Amino acid sequence: MPIDVYKEWLGIPEGPRPPDYYALLRLVQFEDDVDKIRKNYKKLNGHVRKYATGDYSDESQDLLNELAKAMLCLTDAERKQEYDRSQGREIDDRDQSTGRRPLTSYLLDQGVLTAEQVQSVKTHAERTGLSTRDSVVQLKLADAETVARAWASELGLSYVDLADMLPDDTVLDQVPKTLVRRYSCLPLFVDDDRVLIACANEPDHELEDEIRLRFGLPMRAVVATPLAINQAIAKYYAPGARNESAAIDTSKKGGKKSAGKSTTSQAPARLSKEEKAEQKQMGILICCWIFIGCSLLDNFLLYDKLWKFIPFVPSAFPMVLTGFVGVPATIFVYLKYVHGK
Repeated sequence: MPIDVYKEWLGIPEGPRPPDYYALLRLVQFEDDVDKIRKNYKKLNGHVRKYATGDYSDESQDLLNELAKAMLCLTDAERKQEYDRSQGREIDDRDQSTGRRPLTSYLLDQGVLTAEQVQSVKTHAERTGLSTRDSVVQLKLADAETVARAWASELGLSYVDLADMLPDDTVLDQVPKTLVRRYSCLPLFVDDDRVLIACANEPDHELEDEIRLRFGLPMRAVVATPLAINQAIAKYYAPGARNESAAIDTSKKGGKKSAGKSTTSQAPARLSKEEKAEQKQMGILICCWIFIGCSLLDNFLLYDKLWKFIPFVPSAFPMVLTGFVGVPATIFVYLKYVHGK
């Protein structure tokens, strides 16, 4: 009759064979003290080695290997967390700064990702600067819809399939195409005194202020995939499809919309941080080219054709066009597109 090495050598009562790692190392369930785990392993390892010679040498070697595997798993934080989860432990993996469970945790619960893949996603996100959501999709570990559902769970929002939604035209008319493109969102309809907005990104306060200004109502965000948002914008905001003439009367209490057809009273669209930075860079480039262009014209074209015939223009520094046109133009562009933005 084969010997029960777990019971005879380690004193483990009858039960599941092989026992779980905690029972094998004679630890309390879900022990987190690494030093204690190593101490128990070392003690048991020395005890089992006593049986390494004689009739039970093979059994002794197999058990030593099991002990080593258990110790290596329980002293590796990532592997231990995965093992503990498989043993029914509820892991508090909420982000300390946001209090949310990351989307990778939801994908891990669903069996879409493994612990090793979660670590790969984190490494890829840190290396590339992408978000965790985009990293999962780029690594082709899950499709965009599955990731969007997990991301919605992280944010505590609902997920919607825009293919099943029919937006309200009157709501669409109130939000211009420039705004929906800027925020990657799509207005759907008014539900329970809130404007339902499908978003590809986490909504910020600027978008909430825009919606409140245009409707006089707060918004409620739901999540959709970026591709679905872009396709819906192309469909519902095709040229000639929208009547974006509904004006905002900010003088009315609560920012209620007016029914006038004129667009002159609409609040000017505010630029996003990216658009501001882009305009600033473009303004700097224009300033440089204005100054450089005028200087080149002064020195290599206009001097021979015109400036050298004018007595007060110095031959060593013929910067007439630059001084009278280039400098004012550069200052104007700088104030309007660089300093003013």
